[in-house]
Amino acid sequence: MSKPRNALAKLGLSPSAYVGAVMLLVFVLAGLFGPLVAPYSPVEMILEQSFASPSVQHWLGTDQHGRDALSQLLHGARVALIISASVVFLCAFVGVVLGVISGYFGGIVDEIIMRVVDILMAFPGILLNIAIVATVARPGVGVLILALAINGWVGYARVARGQVLTLRERDYVMAAQCIGASSWLIMRRHIIPNLLSPIMVQMTFGFGSVILVEASLSFLGLGPQVDYTWGALLDQGTTFMWKPGYEYFAIIPGAAIMTVVLGANLLGDGLRDRFDPRHKGRES
Repeated sequence: MSKPRNALAKLGLSPSAYVGAVMLLVFVLAGLFGPLVAPYSPVEMILEQSFASPSVQHWLGTDQHGRDALSQLLHGARVALIISASVVFLCAFVGVVLGVISGYFGGIVDEIIMRVVDILMAFPGILLNIAIVATVARPGVGVLILALAINGWVGYARVARGQVLTLRERDYVMAAQCIGASSWLIMRRHIIPNLLSPIMVQMTFGFGSVILVEASLSFLGLGPQVDYTWGALLDQGTTFMWKPGYEYFAIIPGAAIMTVVLGANLLGDGLRDRFDPRHKGRES
């Protein structure tokens, strides 16, 4: 027991960060293995069992079509995990590459990339996502990932550029330039590894943001055209929100979304305090 405790202590994270990490871990495990252990199909309708109360057979009850609520929730976790992980990693990759190029080379390259960033940031993010998704008759997971990534990379680019403006003046970077190392080698070996900490923080916060935006689009009917995404489940649940005994249809997916977003924010705050102690000092 002492070794795991010592390992956790060396991470230097706050207790709330560990709580957030556990929340996210539960979500990831549900997304990876949930559909494998789901007791029923999320689309199988058994009308004679509609609106069944929670029981041994149906732990969270059934909806108006007799579909098992727990199975829908677990399959929805898989969709949410695929979308959020894909968007976060795609945005981080594009944003870091463009941000590093912009900050290192400067000049006209910096102007072009930053003006594109300014243009994308001028549009309200959710409205731009809606405009892109609405152009497709039946948007799927791929379309939603593309829509969220169109403007999702700009935050990573700004963070990466700001870090590079400082890192490129460091002695070890100048030394590499003096011995004739190429710009691409310097960026790959000396700059990118040293800006990964703030990017990891940005990715953690972005994870929760993507979950929230995806649920919002699905709630509006603009997400993947399946009935078991968390946003779609929340939309269906609001129909019966004020019907006595059926409030949990909206509470369950809402609580799942809240848990993931809260976990991402708690872990993100802990990582930010760990990698940037000055930020904790400014808040106190």
